[in-house]
Amino acid sequence: MSNTKTFQTLLLCGLWALAGLASAADRPDQGKREYQNNCASCHGAAGKGDGPMRSAMLKPPTDLTVLTQKNGGVFPMERVQQVIDGRSDIKSHGSREMPVWGNRYINQGKDYYIDVPFDTEAYVSTRILLLADYLNRLQVK
Repeated sequence: MSNTKTFQTLLLCGLWALAGLASAADRPDQGKREYQNNCASCHGAAGKGDGPMRSAMLKPPTDLTVLTQKNGGVFPMERVQQVIDGRSDIKSHGSREMPVWGNRYINQGKDYYIDVPFDTEAYVSTRILLLADYLNRLQVK
């Protein structure tokens, strides 16, 4: 291969790589958006449990940044998903002031997909997984 062809190939590969990075940077963080729209009012913008609704609650909201610390250094992904979903009782969770997001997500999906059949469980699971992933990224190191 000639030097010109090699240079052109490397340039093209570099441009593709830059395009991939740019598109990844431009994608919205869906988990962060879920958190800001649904959780920050109680748990606070940074997840510390200091949201503006804190004073109106009987039990202070959980500091979501220390879930990994409180679970022996492992983020409790399945438990977090179950608590967010809320459609199944979790005895150790105690009284539930937190909304049942599983039901809310189903209703939002039905409103959005009015005339289109959709898998409600996949819709709910995806939104909860995005949110749980974001909470995992909020953990203190």
